[in-house]
Amino acid sequence: MTIVRSLLLFVLAAFAEIGGAWLIWQGWRENRGLWWIAAGVAALGAYGFVATLQPDANFGRILAAYGGVFVAGSLAWAMVVDKFRPDRWDVIGAAICLVGVAVIMYAPRADH
Repeated sequence: MTIVRSLLLFVLAAFAEIGGAWLIWQGWRENRGLWWIAAGVAALGAYGFVATLQPDANFGRILAAYGGVFVAGSLAWAMVVDKFRPDRWDVIGAAICLVGVAVIMYAPRADH
């Protein structure tokens, strides 16, 4: 159950961070206004709190693993929201990142 919880938290964190950055992009670059930017800032703040809910107590490990989730999540977001079509190299790169996440977060470790 801990791995499932961790994975769900990574998905929620990705949604908050990528969504927040996208809202700021829309507010600033697409001239949608300050409310979009404010919503983006709030979402980015929520991302910071979601990361603290991970069961692993090591900030560096959580953030490093999340980097791989962010890569894959950004491509997925772009596909759904912006109708981006990744090429095979995007997909291969994202898959490599997710393998890295699995190794960093879920590989067996000796208890200290």
